[in-house]
Amino acid sequence: MVFSFELVGLIVSILWLIFLTTLLWQLSSHYNNLTRGISQKTLKSILDHVLTGIEAADKSIVSLKARCDKLEKDGLFHIQKIGLLRFNPFKDTGGDQSFILSLIDANDTGIIITGLYSRSGTRWYAKKVENGKGIEHELSDEEKKAIKEAKSSNG
Repeated sequence: MVFSFELVGLIVSILWLIFLTTLLWQLSSHYNNLTRGISQKTLKSILDHVLTGIEAADKSIVSLKARCDKLEKDGLFHIQKIGLLRFNPFKDTGGDQSFILSLIDANDTGIIITGLYSRSGTRWYAKKVENGKGIEHELSDEEKKAIKEAKSSNG
């Protein structure tokens, strides 16, 4: 077999042509993806379209962040901590039939509902709580314990 520069040049040219064709096909595909949905296919219009999309996304992100911040702030005022304490306040009745239910938010503000059971009847009491303390009425030791249980179990 005779070494021929013409044959080597032809093979190198064919390989180079295949490489350039592949490169051109990839660039054309990428360009078509960039210009999808744009009527005027200039570099300026493509960049304007991309920048418009980025600005719209930024506005959406700012809006969503503000909405999430508001929801998080409002969520602090929803009931988040619940404590239930059953106890026996009287010696003449059997069992822990009386109870205290504390319903408080993230700021330890809410209400305490107390149900005292005795042989003569059941009495219900409700007290407002702010920052873990009674507003209009002093909290009993059991009510303070119910608030403490609510803080430890849910907070």
